[in-house]
Amino acid sequence: MIVKERKVPITVRKLEALLRRLPPDHRKRPDISDQLARRMAGYRGELAIDYHLGYLLKKDYLIFNDLRLTDGERFFQIDTLILSPHYFLILEVKNISGTLVFDHNYKQLIRVSGEKEEGFADPVLQVERHRVQLQDWLSAQKLPQVPIEMLVVMRNPNTVIKNTLLNLDPSTSKRVIHGANLLLKIKMYEKMHVKEQLNPQQIKKLSRKLVNSHTQSDSQILQQFQVPKEEILTGVECPECSALPMIRLHAKWVCTWCGSFSKDAHLAAITDYKLLIGLSVSNSELRSFLHLSSVSVSSRILQSMNLSYTGTYRNRNYLMTLDE
Repeated sequence: MIVKERKVPITVRKLEALLRRLPPDHRKRPDISDQLARRMAGYRGELAIDYHLGYLLKKDYLIFNDLRLTDGERFFQIDTLILSPHYFLILEVKNISGTLVFDHNYKQLIRVSGEKEEGFADPVLQVERHRVQLQDWLSAQKLPQVPIEMLVVMRNPNTVIKNTLLNLDPSTSKRVIHGANLLLKIKMYEKMHVKEQLNPQQIKKLSRKLVNSHTQSDSQILQQFQVPKEEILTGVECPECSALPMIRLHAKWVCTWCGSFSKDAHLAAITDYKLLIGLSVSNSELRSFLHLSSVSVSSRILQSMNLSYTGTYRNRNYLMTLDE
């Protein structure tokens, strides 16, 4: 069964919000668009692998997607972690097309396209590091050590996987597979690991620990791309034509471009604020972002959200949350 669902990554949502809130000719748009395309390709690759995992017997496996833990010093994120009573399996999913050459001398992945070569970090090295970090995490939680297998799964069936001719490493063929081979590989692990390592109570305890220990990524997207907050386009976006800003009129948001109206278009704008600016907002900050002139209207919007807050009435900051 799937314990932790796969959702659109927070970083993807932040990149999309940033593109919505930048002028069409902004100097950073090409870099942001390129990063979004890469992130979306990775996400689509993970979704494709989920199709294959859907064939696993639900009673035998617990599946955790996009699990972000800390080993005490740094965070690590696992694309997919599969638990069974007999062994654990870490999947690192890659959506890279072309001919891929694994260079084990220099620990890198090279994509070859004609006469062009492009280097990537070695995903085998990455998944090996994740295994060590997961082992450390299990030890810190006083949980039993269980055999941990690991695979790099290539989503694109047309991807050609090769070793360097000077350093043929058999571990590549064992750890790097196409998605279509995933179920066969899992069946092989079932035959290798027949001894039960964890009883149902221990599996249930571990499952709760993993979910409770997951920490959402909090990348500061504006700082990452060196975009000053003042360059962000504010206002409520029209849900029909995407024009900015709508105006507040008679308890509705009205678009002066296409004439459409909405009662709750401000909710999407507040989500953009959370993704780009932060999870704390004052009445004056909300008024400025939504282009409101009325303190009372802004107050009603904040009260309708049932937010906790800090500070006195005049210096109150409302604390928001960002759902994954």
